[in-house]
Amino acid sequence: MLTVTNPPSQCAHYSYIEKKSEFIGDACHISTLDEAVDFVESIRAQHPKARHVCFAAVTGASQAQFHERMSDDGEPSGTAGKPILNVLRQSGTTDTVIAVTRYFGGILLGAGGLVRAYSTAAAEVLRVANTGSVIPAQEYMCTVDYAQHSMMQRIIQQHKGRVVNEEFTDKVNLRFLIPCDVLQEVEDTIQHTFNGLVLPVRGELGSLME
Repeated sequence: MLTVTNPPSQCAHYSYIEKKSEFIGDACHISTLDEAVDFVESIRAQHPKARHVCFAAVTGASQAQFHERMSDDGEPSGTAGKPILNVLRQSGTTDTVIAVTRYFGGILLGAGGLVRAYSTAAAEVLRVANTGSVIPAQEYMCTVDYAQHSMMQRIIQQHKGRVVNEEFTDKVNLRFLIPCDVLQEVEDTIQHTFNGLVLPVRGELGSLME
């Protein structure tokens, strides 16, 4: 699986004119569909005079995990959001949102013309975006003493995992992701390193970028 690696603050961008209407594609990496909606609203705020801001988003590291959302934003049903979503599906891209903003130029394009225009804007912004691989990952949660904290971080890093969140109280509560192909190795390493005193609990399935 592929993903766009551009953050929302430096999203990929592409613009072209079709029969006097301007179609502007913007794409970035997301982790949740809520983040996708936030990104689309930020694009809408940048284009207060635009007629439409349509989008599609996909999250999840495998088909079993996929979550999708799309919007035609006032365009005829099926002529905007679905073509953008089809570009994401056909390219095998996930954890990504594409927004396409349209400034109406006064010439009606018809349903077929709209599908082609939104598809083109989505495909082209995806072409110019930075991309990377998505690795299926398992979320873990555990609690460690401060003396164990640095060793736990080292184990996560050595297995190409990522710390998602840390809470520092009298102990350290960790939430982290580990690639699915090394789960048993990581669990065995934690067991041996801490003599069974640290007990990681599996959470939801997630993904990592490579």
